[in-house]
Amino acid sequence: MSTGVSVDDACIESFNNFKLKREPNKSRYFIYKMSDDKKSIVMESEGALEKTYDDFCEELPEQDCRYGLIDLEFETDDGRPTSKIVFIAWNPDDAPIRSKMLYSGSKEALKRVLVGVGIHLNATDASELDYESSILPSVKKFA
Repeated sequence: MSTGVSVDDACIESFNNFKLKREPNKSRYFIYKMSDDKKSIVMESEGALEKTYDDFCEELPEQDCRYGLIDLEFETDDGRPTSKIVFIAWNPDDAPIRSKMLYSGSKEALKRVLVGVGIHLNATDASELDYESSILPSVKKFA
């Protein structure tokens, strides 16, 4: 389902710098939202490099949808340190129906411009955002 929503150019530029770890990028994550006119996806916030996954989760609203992109650093099962860029669609059960439909239908527009992100996860409640039991096992499949 396409909603005709576009992605703001600033989102694309900041993502490309983030992905290639180019200056001036000093970010751990980005959180995206719909613009006020509901016609484009814009950046809502950016987490500094010293921020954590918990900080990322705290920035997600409890009762509204968002998209998130985070560079997760972890250790593989054989002990190698690595990192993966992960796209998370936050679509909580308590969000308004109209918002859930708009975010679900517009997700592909953002995923299409985030070239190189291979891990896409959906979360509808806090338990699906739990790092140890939900996110890390999903990400480790791609390590």
